[in-house]
Amino acid sequence: MESEITPNILIVDDETQNLDLMEAYLSHLYELTLAESGEECLQKVKEKDIDLILLDIMMPGMSGYDVAETLKESETTRHIPIIMVTALSEKEDHIKGIEVGADDFLTKPVNRVELLTRIKSLLRIKSLHDELVAEKEHLKMQNRIRKVLTSIIPSLLSSVPPEQKKIIIRQMVDMVENIVRNSCTGSERETTDSQDVAQICCGAMNQLGASYFVDGGSDKNGCSIIKAHKCPWGEESKINPIMCNLTAGVFSKMVNGVTDGEVIVDKTMGNGDDYCCFHICIEEE
Repeated sequence: MESEITPNILIVDDETQNLDLMEAYLSHLYELTLAESGEECLQKVKEKDIDLILLDIMMPGMSGYDVAETLKESETTRHIPIIMVTALSEKEDHIKGIEVGADDFLTKPVNRVELLTRIKSLLRIKSLHDELVAEKEHLKMQNRIRKVLTSIIPSLLSSVPPEQKKIIIRQMVDMVENIVRNSCTGSERETTDSQDVAQICCGAMNQLGASYFVDGGSDKNGCSIIKAHKCPWGEESKINPIMCNLTAGVFSKMVNGVTDGEVIVDKTMGNGDDYCCFHICIEEE
């Protein structure tokens, strides 16, 4: 199990005794970086990954207001939480701090419990923000991969003999099925219920960004019906029926991984239909 990374807090104050006090309060909980001026603060932010800044307002040269405004104007630093630590307590001072992007305020002399509480709260918010950014980047990458797949695969397969085409598609099915099986819980259990198997198929393919769902009951043959209005391969796949073959192949692998059955293709967006529809049929014992 990987150990958690200790947050790095940048403390900015031109008075040594204030830096020493903050260090005594926080050094046992966080990694600390110290700066004695606004200019040094901006340099430290460039050099290190900073998770939160404790920023004094009244400093020679760049004030805390100037530093906060500069940080919040930059795309790379605007999401770093800033707690302004100041002897100023007038309402106007807080308003000005908010205007330049401060996330919280502490008045000197700082109360240790209040300091730790504010830091913990803002670090939690930043952690959630970082997770959202990471997920966004993951989705962007996923979409780029889909675009490449749906652009290249049809051209690639159109230039190979039919028998070799079947081999390539089978290999692709195996690779995709392994990925979705490993990321989808519940696909290892044995079941002979078509509704249950249909749910497993939906959960597996939805790992790739699709919107498959089990549509009510069964058809006249007792098969469960799954549908989707969002394709796992992106919008480009709607003109590439080959990708629909890949989806059908993955479903077949998923079905036969838990029980004996077959997948019947009813509708696919790659063939011009408004939505995809597959029938999951389980062999009766």
